[in-house]
Amino acid sequence: MESLKDQANDRGQRLGDLMAAAQDGDAAAYATLLAELLPLLRVAVRRQRSFLQAADIEDIVQETLISLHAVRATYDPTRPFLPWAAAILRHRMADGARKYARRAANEVAVEFLPETFDGDAANMLGESYGDPEALRQGMARLPEGQRQAIEMLKLKEMSLKEASAASGQSVGALKVAVHRGVKALRALMGDRS
Repeated sequence: MESLKDQANDRGQRLGDLMAAAQDGDAAAYATLLAELLPLLRVAVRRQRSFLQAADIEDIVQETLISLHAVRATYDPTRPFLPWAAAILRHRMADGARKYARRAANEVAVEFLPETFDGDAANMLGESYGDPEALRQGMARLPEGQRQAIEMLKLKEMSLKEASAASGQSVGALKVAVHRGVKALRALMGDRS
């Protein structure tokens, strides 16, 4: 009966042979190598990082495979394969640990998550934005230039360049007119913000 160590040595030799064949351009050997290596990597990550979620474990495994692919030319077929692959895995797990720690440090726990629904009316924070009639009356009381600038830029959502071309005013003049018009509307409507 073959010992576990002999089985591991045989597996390592087989993987090393597959990698050597892959380095020589054998795509089938490379596919077999990745298929046989994938479960080994998952088990190794799961053992050493048991606190991670399944998706995080899979991320580390995939990053390891990507790294292995990127540096496959550095493998020396005269040396054992598994220690070479384990070194790559160790580096990817260290990267994963740093990523996990950064993400955990920046997460904010909340007790209440706001619900959102498909309809616009369901997502309104208040009954309405204000009194539309008061807004119409306030707009009518503004000087023509301010009213026109607010209508083009805020209500019609024109760009500054489009509004400038339509009104004949410079971009700077439009900005000033909108600023002054909004300030005047707030004063007329008694906005406390």
